[in-house]
Amino acid sequence: MKVSIVVPTLNEELVLENTLTQIQQLFPHELIVCDGGSNDDTCKIAEKFSHRVITSSAGRASQMNAGAGEATGDLLLFLHADSRIEPRSYRKMLECMENPEWIGGAFTLCIESGKWSIKLITLLANIRSKYFGLAYGDQGFFVRREVFKDMNGFSPLPICEDIDFYRRLRKKGSVILLKEKAHTSPRRWIKEGIFFTTARNTLIAVLFGLGFPPHILTKWYPPHH
Repeated sequence: MKVSIVVPTLNEELVLENTLTQIQQLFPHELIVCDGGSNDDTCKIAEKFSHRVITSSAGRASQMNAGAGEATGDLLLFLHADSRIEPRSYRKMLECMENPEWIGGAFTLCIESGKWSIKLITLLANIRSKYFGLAYGDQGFFVRREVFKDMNGFSPLPICEDIDFYRRLRKKGSVILLKEKAHTSPRRWIKEGIFFTTARNTLIAVLFGLGFPPHILTKWYPPHH
């Protein structure tokens, strides 16, 4: 099975080389970086460590859709610029997706921090995704390319495009939540404050689920890929 890995970026020069180097170790069919208008060295790094670099209007949804539009693999895997999966987890994904029953899925979240508060956040996030079907983009979504096309990709939302996509994906067919982990950086929690970031993210998700306008919710969540 050919896998196209799509990474959306916006001013990620500090973490991107490490991320793309780790992705190379997975030996995917292709690695596509879609940039939303970085004004640092993100694109230079991407050109050095990926198969293809494309640009689109800023916004994670539009960038991932643009990257997926260029993809030629059977399976699409979307990873954030500060996220990674280990080779054995990648192989488990491939093994599961050989079963035509599954149309896509996500990994279990692992926020890389020894802080007890962040470990608790990780635990609660995984309970949320396992029992309530609410997975976020930092859990590494994967989906068959034809299914993604049939869904018209990510909805053009300025925020919560991941919640919306996973919800629609689950309605489309059987989705698997792997026990294997997607590792992500705790940088936003550390930078903005653990309690504040958690409370804000939870509030945004709840309000989005209640139908609150995304263009207003996005004002509470500064752009960061």
